[in-house]
Amino acid sequence: MYPDVQLYIDGQWRASEDGRTIAVINPATGDTLGTVAHANIADLDQALAAAERGFETWRSTPAYDRYKIMQKAANLLRDRVDNIASIMTQEQGKPLAEARMETLAAADIIDWLAEEGRRAYGRLVPSRNVSVEQKVIKEPVGPVAAFTPWNFPINQVVRKLSSALAAGCSIIVKAPEETPASPAELIRAFIDAGVPAGVIGLVYGDPAQISSYLIAHPTIKKVTFTGSTPVGKQLAALAGQHMKRATMELGGHAPALVFDDADIDLAARTLATAKFRNAGQVCVSPTRILVQRGVFDAFVEKFVGLTHEVKVGNGLEQGVTMGPLANERRAPALSALVNDACEKGAKLHTGGKAIDGPGYFFQPTVLSGLTTDMRVMSEEPFGPLALLVPFDTVEDAVKESNRVPFGLASYAFTTSMKTAHILSTRIEAGMLSINHQGIGLVEVPFGGVKDSGYGSEGGTEAIEAYLNTKLVTVFNL
Repeated sequence: MYPDVQLYIDGQWRASEDGRTIAVINPATGDTLGTVAHANIADLDQALAAAERGFETWRSTPAYDRYKIMQKAANLLRDRVDNIASIMTQEQGKPLAEARMETLAAADIIDWLAEEGRRAYGRLVPSRNVSVEQKVIKEPVGPVAAFTPWNFPINQVVRKLSSALAAGCSIIVKAPEETPASPAELIRAFIDAGVPAGVIGLVYGDPAQISSYLIAHPTIKKVTFTGSTPVGKQLAALAGQHMKRATMELGGHAPALVFDDADIDLAARTLATAKFRNAGQVCVSPTRILVQRGVFDAFVEKFVGLTHEVKVGNGLEQGVTMGPLANERRAPALSALVNDACEKGAKLHTGGKAIDGPGYFFQPTVLSGLTTDMRVMSEEPFGPLALLVPFDTVEDAVKESNRVPFGLASYAFTTSMKTAHILSTRIEAGMLSINHQGIGLVEVPFGGVKDSGYGSEGGTEAIEAYLNTKLVTVFNL
């Protein structure tokens, strides 16, 4: 059963003030699943007032007590994984196994960040005067406004939510209207674990209206956003106008470099799995796959063969490994990119079209013969499109990797320590994973550079973004 989703404001699950709702569509069928409440300004004002009160309560809660509540929320999430995964697959489309994995990973994220909250240490600084004491204190920044996308409905919320709560902040989450029920279930676990009223708010509605109102409001002290680069730039500019701290996790167009000394089987399988996960709707998805010319043909053959093994269908069905695109806008956008490339001389190895029938399905697609004047080589496709491009030298590969304005994730496959060292110093990206898919673990940093944003949502850096640093210096009379 798919639930009709409500707002969560000041400790209450409720409809919006004016009763407005938005239809939620199953992307695998095109059918309406249910509705989600549409917040208006009055709802936002109530959420802001509650967040202000909740912050005073939560910041005064000892870090150890916050940790225990968060641990309980993680365990509740694990207990409810089957129900939550089913809800996520219905509203987002990803295969049930991926939805389960996302939910269980979220529980691990909560655990890890809860522990970090117990270790948000300050420090004593040796003084130049024996009568002076100098100490550095870490304090929660204040109420947070978080904006999250539909591609990972729980993962993108839980990183922001857990970091804020671990630091002692209250938070208002503007979750995605396309996939509202699974993030609501995440927040339900926290509420059922004992998070006090006002500490967490959950709203849905008009993204532009909600973001402009919350970011500018004096109650909000910190902004965090995951989504497209154009929208992220607008929100970062608005946050800057009001001197709000911000974390921006934006788009990517990740290069994956395969050198002629690499394990080609390992590279092809790892990249094919990563490319078609979540129908390619992943900000760190490998997209521009750059292969050294000596092994290019062999790699293409292996990669295309693995692409043919992808089973597309309703994520609730047995054996499906790739679900639909998230909404009806995506297939025409991908078709336009493929058609532009083919008209300019690209070779289509497989796929390239929307799949006839109900739902928003698109064929897993592989292109080669690509040139930089093709749109898909510079615009993030955010779909199941793999672009295979040959290169000759390390310098050529680095140049193409860094050509686009994005700098989120990057990948490489090589057995040469010299090549790995060159890439680690020359690739312009926030993350580089060599010979495996090692990105996205909560204990390591997660974030980008250039037009892919700034700040981190992993590692010890994650909680730092929600803490202010205060110096207290005392002259003992």
